[in-house]
Amino acid sequence: MLNTNLFKLLTQPVVGAALLTAVNVGMPFASLAQGQPASPAIQTPNTQTQLDTNYLLGGGDRIRVNVFEVPEYTGEYQIPPGGAINLPLIGSVPVLGLTTEQAADEIARRYARFLKRPLISVNLLSPRPINVFVAGEVTRPGAYTLSLSGGAGDNPGVQYPTVLAALTTAQGVTLAADVTQVQLRRKFGRSSEQVVTLNLKQLIQTGTLSQDITLRDGDTIVVPTATNFNIAESRNIFAANFAASQTTPRTVTIIGEVNRPGSYLVTPGSINDQGGGTANSGTATPTGLPNVTRVIQLAGGITAQADIRNLKLRRLTRSGSEQAIDINLWQLLQSGDANQDIIVQDGDTIVIPTATEINPAEATQLATTTLSPARIQVGVVGEVKRPGLTDVQPNSSLNQAILAAGGFNDARASSSAVDLIRLNPNGSVTKRVVKIDFSAGINEQTNPILRNNDVVVVGRSGLAKFGDTTSTISGPLGVIFSILRVFGL
Repeated sequence: MLNTNLFKLLTQPVVGAALLTAVNVGMPFASLAQGQPASPAIQTPNTQTQLDTNYLLGGGDRIRVNVFEVPEYTGEYQIPPGGAINLPLIGSVPVLGLTTEQAADEIARRYARFLKRPLISVNLLSPRPINVFVAGEVTRPGAYTLSLSGGAGDNPGVQYPTVLAALTTAQGVTLAADVTQVQLRRKFGRSSEQVVTLNLKQLIQTGTLSQDITLRDGDTIVVPTATNFNIAESRNIFAANFAASQTTPRTVTIIGEVNRPGSYLVTPGSINDQGGGTANSGTATPTGLPNVTRVIQLAGGITAQADIRNLKLRRLTRSGSEQAIDINLWQLLQSGDANQDIIVQDGDTIVIPTATEINPAEATQLATTTLSPARIQVGVVGEVKRPGLTDVQPNSSLNQAILAAGGFNDARASSSAVDLIRLNPNGSVTKRVVKIDFSAGINEQTNPILRNNDVVVVGRSGLAKFGDTTSTISGPLGVIFSILRVFGL
């Protein structure tokens, strides 16, 4: 960039006409360094101004210093880390933190001791890489070196990295981010700093690229945590190209009323079942987004006691706090509100509570959805026609299980009541007597909903017990009882 003495000289008609062509040939890239697009206004404590996008020289830049009419003093220099270059006649000149124009003025001031009206220009030939720090709600916060793309020197096609490029390098923003309040902090000198707030939501909605400011060496980008989680906006963030990768596997923990609580690796597009076996045995493998329903399927589906209206998703943030997100999957099933099926990210925990009251009609409806496993297994033993393990539909009742096992063995079964044995989540076992009433609908007293691994024991009738006892009697008395059984007496 030309020093101010040269600009004054160019204002004189004769000299300006003679030198204008020579000056323009030597400084195309210096003009580019200060030719950044206008940036959004920023708010400082006392005034509102524009973000300064001037390029400041630093260690690693390669520049050309032109001393007009003294070609032996003209040369190219690599600025060292200390920021001072060594020039003929005047020695060391610090240019760290200066624009090319400021550097030209400083060099001209020093040459003025030896030259009459020195004319100096400084051109940026090869800019150094951009070192930035990305903090907050990104996948991998930290310091990054971003290279410039395009040409350099006399090639004006060089492109500086942008805020979006930095976020992408940090592997994208998390789903806990507030993309409407992204901060770009830029230092000037030793103490001054400018801060501009970027609304990347506007970029998503309108494609306003003016929000994507080009970066400078030393910039810091901070992505804050959202104070109020918005389900719909989180889906928009997930689809953005500056978000975390959609295909990266994520580990999610699910606890509560599912058949196989635990941690699962969720991969978009397929189900990697970490619990042994598929979630929906005998059905097509579900595919799609890494959302809550996918995790439920991995965990073997919900139990009959699940309260799907009050799910809770707990999400740790980069600030150390926790977001608690309420989920109503019943609303998803009834109205098709896909926003309730929240997309999960690595480290999430899903809690499915136990329902305080079960509606039989709703339980039957849930059994046909993908939230429930395709089948559950219950044991029906004793005096039924096909005793053993029986596959039934989730939320099936006691009566349905008995019928699935072929029904009572009429000649021997005690059809008035059965024993229901249940293994509880805490490891205890309970046993209760349930009176049988095939005319009753689902109810907890005579026709309860069964859980996976329940056992129904159908006992023997009094006559069957008596007959089985007499079959063990030997001697003359045993022969008499055998004769009586043959004649039905």
